[in-house]
Amino acid sequence: MKKEFTEFKEFIKGKNVGVVGVGVSNIPLIFFLVKLGATVTAMDKRTEAEFDDRIIEEFRGKGVRLILGDNYLDDLTEFQVIFKTPSMRIDNTALIKAKKSGAYITSEMEEFVKYCPAKTFGVTGSDGKTTTTTIIYNILKEEGYKTWVGGNIGTPLFSKIEEMNEQDKVVLELSSFQLMTMDVSTDVAVMTNLTPNHLDMHKDMKEYIEAKKNIFKYQKKDDILVLNKDDAIVKSMYDEAKGRVSWFTLNGNIEDGAYLENDKLFIKGKEVCKSNEVKLIGIHNIANLLAAFCAVYDDASIKSMRKVATTFKGVEHRCEFVRRIEGVDYYNDSIASSPTRTLAGLRAFKKPVILIAGGYDKNIPFEPLAEGGYEKIKTLILLGVTKDKIKKAFDDVSKSKVYEIDIISVNTLEEAVNVARKIAQKGDIVTLSPACASFDMFKNFAERGLEFKRIVNNLISE
Repeated sequence: MKKEFTEFKEFIKGKNVGVVGVGVSNIPLIFFLVKLGATVTAMDKRTEAEFDDRIIEEFRGKGVRLILGDNYLDDLTEFQVIFKTPSMRIDNTALIKAKKSGAYITSEMEEFVKYCPAKTFGVTGSDGKTTTTTIIYNILKEEGYKTWVGGNIGTPLFSKIEEMNEQDKVVLELSSFQLMTMDVSTDVAVMTNLTPNHLDMHKDMKEYIEAKKNIFKYQKKDDILVLNKDDAIVKSMYDEAKGRVSWFTLNGNIEDGAYLENDKLFIKGKEVCKSNEVKLIGIHNIANLLAAFCAVYDDASIKSMRKVATTFKGVEHRCEFVRRIEGVDYYNDSIASSPTRTLAGLRAFKKPVILIAGGYDKNIPFEPLAEGGYEKIKTLILLGVTKDKIKKAFDDVSKSKVYEIDIISVNTLEEAVNVARKIAQKGDIVTLSPACASFDMFKNFAERGLEFKRIVNNLISE
């Protein structure tokens, strides 16, 4: 049985609560905690001058104390409850001291999953999370449920929890940061795939994998775990499953799950649609659809699955067609913040492309991109902190190839687009698929994608 939210309301009322990180998900959380009767302090590394004046005024108007600037974590021992931002490690010195002093340390997502009255669907993995989450959301919505989407996408949900009921469905995209400290799992858990990622934040690959496992580690026997049979790491998790396992694979018929066979998509022996009816491009998106079918099988009809599979054209910033100019097609795949995600995007195209890549360094290797993507690339345009690192990976691989690809280094995204425009010929494809996070030049992948689209849409036909 899930915990009643009244239990949390009774617990939090009157407590001295610290919220670390005044980001998108924590702002509604702060106001919600105030509404529930907590005494709230909001803390952030940014100075007051870096915030919108209206936010600061609203905080102060509601009695929210602010601790801002470089010393914002100096002393957390005064708080009874601390909500940390997802990217803050639990072994942070300030949090360790606070825990020793008796503080209860949690996060918005942990408390939401713990108390959510609706059935929860959690999606994690290295690649494909956002698309799979959105497909599940759309199928459940098509089926007629009141459906909510949150986690890494959508809107912060904890502050909306009192608007939800048992008949609703909630779909969550969950990152390794959000999962790292979770001691509660979603009713349905989906693991898309696992490859090296976020090794700038995690100690090593083992810690990254263990964080991901929390999405199913606390499930009950009637809960569902959806696993990728084609991914060796994910496949090995079968032995640790607490609930019922449903597989998905691109490699033919399986009894318990979803699969691709003879260019048709099936779920438990029932045909959903033909692969050429799917609007999403790329074999990786067939896998995302199959994962979604497994997740919703108990709650949705084949008809709803088919409707979404044959009409859904994708999510913004994911192999998103932007524009054709002078016979050259431009695609925005800014979400591709890892080499494997970029590889998946490259494989979606039927010919080598002009690839714009590079960005913030997450300490993950680029050799797999060079080895797997070399023959999918016509010209490689590199920018950002990682451009030399990526170039070296491709230069090393080129020694074993019969031909070389042109590699061009630039300093800005606008310069990258202009170079691509100059070298592209009619029939070419130009794609922004960075294989890196955006933080060296942009606030997030969405800002990067929007800037790319702005630049491309401002190109003038000659």
